[in-house]
Amino acid sequence: MEEQQPLRSAKKMAKALTECQSISVRIDDLGEDLIQNILNRLPAKSFASAACVSRSWNSICNRVLSSPKLSSAVSFNPLLENAVNEVVDKVLLEPIRPHFALVSVGPFFLLEETLQLIEGKLGSGIPIIINVSEGIIGRDVHTDQFVEVQWEVTVEDDTAVLPDQHVQRGIILTVGFLPGLKAHVIPLFQHKGPQGLLVDKFVTDIREAASTVSDSASPAGIILFAGRKTNIKPVLQTIEYAFPEDTFIVGDADSQFLYGRNIGENITMSPGSTCAAVALVLTRDMNKPLGIGETKFHVMLSTGVSPIGPTYKANSVKHNKSSTWLTASRETARQHLDGESILEEIYDQLGDRILYPAFYVGVTKRRKCSVGTEKVRRMQFHEFHEVLGGDEEYLFVNYPGIKTGDPFRFYISDSKAALSSSNEVSDKLRHLKLDCERRNNHASGGFGYSDKVKVFGGIIFSCCGRGDPFFGQPRIDSSTFLNNFPGVTFGGAYCAGEIARGNLGLYEPDDEEHSFIHCNQHVFGAVYLVMSYFPPPRER
Repeated sequence: MEEQQPLRSAKKMAKALTECQSISVRIDDLGEDLIQNILNRLPAKSFASAACVSRSWNSICNRVLSSPKLSSAVSFNPLLENAVNEVVDKVLLEPIRPHFALVSVGPFFLLEETLQLIEGKLGSGIPIIINVSEGIIGRDVHTDQFVEVQWEVTVEDDTAVLPDQHVQRGIILTVGFLPGLKAHVIPLFQHKGPQGLLVDKFVTDIREAASTVSDSASPAGIILFAGRKTNIKPVLQTIEYAFPEDTFIVGDADSQFLYGRNIGENITMSPGSTCAAVALVLTRDMNKPLGIGETKFHVMLSTGVSPIGPTYKANSVKHNKSSTWLTASRETARQHLDGESILEEIYDQLGDRILYPAFYVGVTKRRKCSVGTEKVRRMQFHEFHEVLGGDEEYLFVNYPGIKTGDPFRFYISDSKAALSSSNEVSDKLRHLKLDCERRNNHASGGFGYSDKVKVFGGIIFSCCGRGDPFFGQPRIDSSTFLNNFPGVTFGGAYCAGEIARGNLGLYEPDDEEHSFIHCNQHVFGAVYLVMSYFPPPRER
């Protein structure tokens, strides 16, 4: 109730000011500082109305929203409409003009109904992407406490047990306002025929979206959501080829999703196609208004697996649409090993160190990449495939894409390595915070920026294998950010395949050449997309 009192007072003052204008009282006599102070306290909808009162008020409102904002909220209300109302009311509690919205929901909330409700609140003219996540991370609208919640999945006697539906109902809404950037929704289509994934068209659509508003065909960043049946690995290879390193790429590689196309997009689905993935593309606006600074993006990754055993080389390889079967040999010997023999070696290496770890093979692939008729370039990628098992003939892993001669190692989930990596991310965030403080101290001496350099928000994509049981401690992934930036908007989701540009050196740092081997889809990791704002230089 204490927080609502200033808000009610601000609303009354704004209403009184509007009435003053109607009786020809000069608003300017009240002073712009007072008016700005009042408008800055209004919720988003009242703020939008106030901006239409007069030119002077519109100018003041533009000053209030001259720097970027990220707003996020979580609700576990079991009724979808109530849950949407709660998170929308929370994110619109302060002035903001939504440029995009990201929504993650539990498996018992319908995507179509959620999109309809969100568009009814925010409008259909902004990019909106909704996905079914493995859990949500954010601040609860009722308790104002930060929570990390994974949806419960129980199995008894190899039979799936339907959980309490209320435990599977939740939503996180994240709304972004990024002046100086434009947001677009770009879908990746897939043909049922031999064409398959239309990756070249996807890249071309992204480039065209960037070129329409920017002086570059490369966007500032891409937030990508791939469908559960989509093998996103070859798509990430092409994206790595197509865009420079300063284009950030993050996202969820395995989820059910739905998107609302913003007005002005002319990308349509052709007959016989399905949507395999969708991207929120952020592009620099070459026509941004004067007085707008620069939003910068920082991507950090906490890894959660460790290599084990020798390096193998794939020999006899077979595959179908969803898996690969292979035999292998050690790099130091020519003996062909079947699936059982390979796994026995790894179990011997593992011993009793970790009970029931998750197993993956990390495969180093040298592939030819291009887009359309562009020059072909050979690139190296390190990609993870989950181990499904082995028999007297083959080792079985998920997804195709492995070729004869590809070297690989086994990796296991490792909470100690994950905790150590989280501490490294925390150190990087602390250095980012200190850098902001240093720049602001320099500016206070009369030089530098017109406003404070600041970190204003963060989004996380964390593996559903992490969380409290994995670490044995609560909220490790969120505290990594919040301990450095308390009070700054932060939220995201648990997923089953976290996307972020990286390299093999993150997992095996001893070899310098590993830093040149791209690794863009991770397992047991946590990806942090951190946003900072650099105001325009101070006028002298």
